[in-house]
Amino acid sequence: QVQLVESGGGLVQAGGSLRLSCAASGRTFSSYAMGWFRQAPGKERDFFAAISWSGGSTYYADSVKGRFTISRDNAKNTVYLQMNSLKPEDTAVYYCAAREGSSRWYGEYEYDYWGQGTQVTVSS
Repeated sequence: QVQLVESGGGLVQAGGSLRLSCAASGRTFSSYAMGWFRQAPGKERDFFAAISWSGGSTYYADSVKGRFTISRDNAKNTVYLQMNSLKPEDTAVYYCAAREGSSRWYGEYEYDYWGQGTQVTVSS
């Protein structure tokens, strides 16, 4: 099993940047594919980024493509989400998720472990 803890959320003005981290503990992090989700109040959970266990394969939803970058450092058991050009509509609780993986990224319904989330608020 793997435990996930997100950090790096906060309040930022529109156009600003934040970097979220998701630290993993437990079993071998490098064997896990990772994903990022977010959920705004009153809205459904939104799957928007994923990365394979090696970092060689990534996915981005159209809503964040070109603004967000997912990466990982297996030596530090951490996956990152660099968020640039933030918009008020990016305001949400951001969650990372994990599953044992292969050389590909995984889709929305394929994750087994979840963090507790970190709040990101973008003011206009």
